[in-house]
This record gives sequence, C-alpha cells and structure tokens, in this order.
Amino acid sequence: MSTFYKVLGVALLSVTTNNFVWFALTFWAYLSTRSVISTSTLAGVYLVMMMVSGLWFGSIVDHHKKKNALLGSSIASLLFFAAGLVLFETTPASAFASVASVRLWLFAVVLLGGAIVGTIYNIAIPTLVAFIVPEDQRDRANGLFGTVVGTAFGITSIFSGVTLAFGGMRLVLIIALVGTIVAIAALSLISVHEGTPAHAEPEEPKKRELDLKGTIAAVRNIPGLFALIFFTTFNNFLGGVFFALMDAYGLSMVSVQVWGFLWGFLSLGMILGGLYIARRGIGKNPLRTMFRVNIIMWTISIFFAIQPSIVLLAIGLFIWLFLFPYVEAIEQTIFQKVVPPERLGRVFGFAHSIEQSASPVTAFFIGPVAQLLFVPFMTTGRGVELIGHWFGTGVARGIALVFIAAGFTGLLVTMLARRSKAYRLLSARYLT
Repeated sequence: MSTFYKVLGVALLSVTTNNFVWFALTFWAYLSTRSVISTSTLAGVYLVMMMVSGLWFGSIVDHHKKKNALLGSSIASLLFFAAGLVLFETTPASAFASVASVRLWLFAVVLLGGAIVGTIYNIAIPTLVAFIVPEDQRDRANGLFGTVVGTAFGITSIFSGVTLAFGGMRLVLIIALVGTIVAIAALSLISVHEGTPAHAEPEEPKKRELDLKGTIAAVRNIPGLFALIFFTTFNNFLGGVFFALMDAYGLSMVSVQVWGFLWGFLSLGMILGGLYIARRGIGKNPLRTMFRVNIIMWTISIFFAIQPSIVLLAIGLFIWLFLFPYVEAIEQTIFQKVVPPERLGRVFGFAHSIEQSASPVTAFFIGPVAQLLFVPFMTTGRGVELIGHWFGTGVARGIALVFIAAGFTGLLVTMLARRSKAYRLLSARYLT
C-alpha cells in the first residue's frame, strides 16, 4: 500500500495539471468568443478524443508495466503543452476572438491532446489496484483514487480561473509545463513491483495486441457486465448536457474568478465522498448502492436549476459531487473482481471508450439546440408566458430548462434499469 500511496501522490499532481489546462481552456474559449457553441464544441472534441483513445490506452496498460505507461503519458503531455505554448506565442490575440477561427481550434486541439494522454491514469491506476492491493481493500483504494480526482478538481477549479484572470493563457501553460516535469521526475523515483495475481493466466503471444474481439468476448462472458457499461453510457449521454453547458450557466451569474473559487469549494464534495468510501467502502452489494446513488443524483439534477440562484446551484452540485466518486468506485471494484487481471486494462479501456461515446453526441448537439431552441423559448418565446413568471426568463433559464429535462430522463431510466434481469445476474456474480 505504501507504493500505491506514492503513485497516488504523482497521480494527484498529473491529474491536477491536465485538468488545470482543460478547465482554463474552457473558461478562456467562452470568455474570448462569448459563445455557448465554443464550450459545447470543446466538450464534444474532448469527449470524442477520450472515446477514441480508451481502447488504445487499455492495450498499453495491459502490455506494459503500469509505471512505464504513466511515464509515457506524462512525457506526451509535456510535448503537447510545449507545442501549445509555441502556438499561443506565435498567434495574434485577435485570431482567438471568433468561434469560426481555425487557429483557435488548432490551439484547442493541441492542448486537449495533452490533457487526453493524461487520462491513461484513469485506466492504469484502477488496473494497478488489482495487482498491488488486496481484494478486500480495493473498494477503499478506489475511494482514495476518487479523493485524488476530487482534490485535483478542487485545486484546478480555483487556480485555473484565478490564473486565467490575472496571468492569461501564457501563465497557465508555463505552470502546466512545470507541473508535468515535476510529475515525471517524481514518478521516475518510485519503485513499483507489480507482480501477477495468482489467478491470472499469461496470454498467448498472438493476443498481445489490441484484441478488441477478445475483449468483447471477455465482457460478454460475464453476465450483466455489458448492461452495466451501457447504463453508464446512457448516464454519460445525459451527463454531456451538464458537461457542455454548466460553465456557460455558471458564468451567466458570476465572474470567472468567483466561478473558479466556487468550484474549488464544491470539489470538497468529491474529496469527502472519496474519503468516505475509503473509510467505509461501498457496501456488500455495489450495484444496489449504484442505483440508490443514481436516483439521488438525478433528482438533484432536476431541482438545482429550478430557480436562478447560485446558492441553490451550489448546494445541488455539492451533493452531486459527494456522490460522484461512488459511481467510479463501484464500477472499478466490480471490474477488479469479475474481469481476468491479464485483460483488465483493455476492459477498462473498452468501457471507457463505450461510456464516453455518448457524451460527444450530446455535447456537440446540445449547444446549438440550447442556443437555437431553449434559449429563445425562455427569452422571447412561449416559455416566457407559460412559466416565466415563476421560473424566470433569459438565456440562463433556457439552459436551466435543458438541465431539468435531462434530470427527469435520467431518473426514469434508473428506475427502469434497477428492475432488469441483467443487473440481478451481475449482482449475483459479484457476490459469489
């Protein structure tokens, strides 16, 4: 466990640095263009890149030492961020002012590339847990990783907004370069003896590749595992709504500095949620816990935007973020129990790709839909007459209406899924 704690420390620095760039880029793009389409498109590009990379990253994790996979990831991030700084310094500021600017999107894609290669940590760390952490402590280890993600989220939320406000994108990129270099140096000094679990069987040489067909077969052979992946995929489909529009909604009520500090405070929810899991675990029946958590989260999603109140939004998001580590820890713990360790990285990568495939669809179309349908509905359309007297009117209320519709949909699907045969089968498999 001491080795795991050291790796978690490096993961905290690396994840913080990558999220720092991603958050700052999103804030900067919206403030530069003042277009909701810019944030939704950025979210869509980010999620598409995550979807495409998952299978490849999973294969890298399975076929290489986990430490080497993490080192390669950080080195690649360093190169992307350095290229981004060069692009920024050689491009006139006026070229970034329009959402139609080619240079804007070239710069964005380069920085997103640096953030995306860093997501290999999300596959390598849970896979490493199966190799170096005893089975009865894995849910708590997953909770600690959730705490790391939450802490990184909090640091990022505060300092990305503040850094952007007072130092601009140049300072953001310089800090990212320094942070990545320190992470590479620290990880190089850690000795990780991964070993091989007793029940793991070496793969045949011909299968030491991506082997998508074999990965699908492995998932199919575990009753209910596909259903779990598809349920998470649908949740991500709806989650893309919040991913694409939340910054625009928040920035319509407060400044970028306040929004950044608020997210820093809200991230305490993720940190506390992860620490609670690390102390108490996720229960004997993780799937039952998962459905209870989802019911609460989607109910909150209905109400946190019911009125134009930053306080109501903050309370709702805090509870939502407290519960979020459960979603990740439950899926990771189930995979670590039922998936053969020699294929665990690719199954994590496969699930990562499938689950992220829905969010880009939402993120790409929800910005234009919100801008062209919901916003007019709540500014000059029928919504003003029908519900405007109590719901409020304006651009932000149009976005709020999208959030509420997504919340109702997620709640309905969760109630239906918890009664399905597939989840009873997976629950029985886990408990055996």
